[in-house]
Amino acid sequence: MSRAKAIMIQGTGSGAGKSAVVAGLCRIFKDMGIKVAPFKSQNMALNSFITKQGGEIGRAQAFQAEAAGLDATNDMNPVLLKATGEAGCQVIIDGKVHATMKAHEYYEIKDKVWEEIKVAYDRLAEQYDLIIIEGAGSPAEINLQKEEVVNMRVARYADAPVILVGDIDRGGVFAQFYGTVELLKDSVSGSNGKDMPDADYIKAFIVNKFRGDMNILRPGLRMIEEKTGIPVVGTLYFQPNIGLDEEDGLSLERVKRLEPMEQHRKLKVVVLRLKYISNFTDFASFLNEPDVELKYTVWEEDIRSADLIILPGSKNTVEDLLLLRESGIEDCVKEAVNNGAQLIGICGGYQMIGQKIMDPHNVESSLREIDGMGFLDTITTMDKTKTTCQVMANLVDTKWFDAVQSSSTCRWNHMVGYEIHMGNTTGDVGLFRIRRTDRPDSKDNTDELMDGSVKGNVWGTYIHGIFDNDGIRTGMLNALRKSKGLPEQATVSYQSVREEAIDRWAKVLGESVDICFVLRLVDMELCMKKLPEDLQ
Repeated sequence: MSRAKAIMIQGTGSGAGKSAVVAGLCRIFKDMGIKVAPFKSQNMALNSFITKQGGEIGRAQAFQAEAAGLDATNDMNPVLLKATGEAGCQVIIDGKVHATMKAHEYYEIKDKVWEEIKVAYDRLAEQYDLIIIEGAGSPAEINLQKEEVVNMRVARYADAPVILVGDIDRGGVFAQFYGTVELLKDSVSGSNGKDMPDADYIKAFIVNKFRGDMNILRPGLRMIEEKTGIPVVGTLYFQPNIGLDEEDGLSLERVKRLEPMEQHRKLKVVVLRLKYISNFTDFASFLNEPDVELKYTVWEEDIRSADLIILPGSKNTVEDLLLLRESGIEDCVKEAVNNGAQLIGICGGYQMIGQKIMDPHNVESSLREIDGMGFLDTITTMDKTKTTCQVMANLVDTKWFDAVQSSSTCRWNHMVGYEIHMGNTTGDVGLFRIRRTDRPDSKDNTDELMDGSVKGNVWGTYIHGIFDNDGIRTGMLNALRKSKGLPEQATVSYQSVREEAIDRWAKVLGESVDICFVLRLVDMELCMKKLPEDLQ
C-alpha cells in the first residue's frame, strides 16, 4: 500500500485556530470521498477523550476524527501532556500513562518519544490517502527547535507542506507571519533526505478571525505576499458561537462573552471553573438548550443563584478541593445546595463531594487523607493505576428524579460515555450500572460494576460525556423546570447539532480558503480525481 500524502496546519501561536481548520479540512475532504485522518504528534491539554482501544488522546483529535467520519484512535495523538501543577506533566504515550515528569525529565526521553510518534504516524499513513497534521504553538520557538517533536520535525518526516494560520483578532498577524518565516530560514530541524530550511516548508498563509472591511485588509495581504513570497490562500471571518469543540480553556472565554445575551434564560447552570479543570466540553450540550444559561465561574453571586451547580473533572483533585475550601467557595456551594440547588460531581468533582479522599501513595499530593465536602456517603482512595475506558451505563437508582422516569422524552438506559480517573470510590455507590467495553454495542456483560452515588439533591459519577446522552440531559433539565413551574422542553439532539456545526464550519472554510490550492500542494492528480467536475 502506498504511503499517504500529508499536509500540515501550523499556527503563529496557541489559539490561532489550527484545530478548527484541521477539523474543517477533514470534513471537506471526507465529503470529497478522500480517506482522510487527523494527526497531532504531541498535544498539551486537559481536555481528553478515550478511544475504543482504551487509550487517552486529546479531545481536539477526537473531534477532528469525528469530522473525518472516523472513530478516534491512539495513533491520531500518540503523545498527550497533561499539566498537574508543581509535579510537572503527566506524560501519556500511545494512550497510556508513561510517567509524571518535569520538563527537563521529558526532554531526556525525547528520542523514545520521537520513535513512538514516527511509528504512530506510519500506521496512519498506511491506512489513509491523506493525513491532515496539526502543529502546536508556534514553529518559531527558537529555543525549542532542537527538541521539538510537533512542528517542523513532523513536517519534514511526513514531507508535508505547511499552511500557517494567524489570528488577526489579537493583532500583529503580519508581523507574526513575517517573523515566523524569517526565524525559520536558517533552521533545519529534522531529516528526510532534503537539505532545505524549515521556512521553505511554509507554502501558504491563512488569516483567521477577521472582523473588518476586506478592502482595507487586501493591501496588507499583497504586501505580506511580496515580502515573503508566500501566498495568502484564505481569510476567515470571525465565527462566534459556531459550536465546535475547543482545544483548551481558551474557549471558556467564548462562554463568558455570551453571558450578556443569556440573561433572559430561565435555568442557570454553573460549572465551577477550577484551576485544573479538565474535560470542560462535558457540558457543551447545555449550550444548545433554549432556556439554559451556562456559566463557568466561581463568583459567589452566580453560585447562589444557580439552579444546577456542576463540579467538573480536575487534573489535580486535591489541590482544587483545597482551593475551593480556602477561598470560601465550598461554603457557598453548601449554602446553595441547602437552599435547594442541585449539585452534580463529575469524575474529580465526584471524588470531591464524598466524605474523604485517601491518597496512601501520594499520587496527587503530599496529603495522605483529606476531608471531602461531605455531600455523599462515599470515600475515594487514590491509586497508581489510571482507569481509561469507554462505558455503557444504565440508571439503577429508581428513586432518582421522578420527572426523569416519567418523562416520555427520557432514555436513561444504554447511555454511553467514558472514564478517565485515578482512584476508586466506595461506599453508597449504585446510581448507575456500567459496562466497561471496547465497543458500546458489545453484548459481553462480564465487566459490569456500579458507579455513582446520589443523596437528596446531590449526585456524582465518573462518566464523562454523560450529558451528551439526550435522554438523561433532557429528563434532568425537565425535572428542574418542573420544580420551578416552567414548561418542559423537547429533546435537542446533541449529535445532530454537532454534525450541523461541523458542516456549517466546513462550508465557511470551503468558501473562504482556496481548497484547490490546498489539494494541489498535496497532489495535482489527487486534486483532479476528487474535485467535483465544476471545480476541476
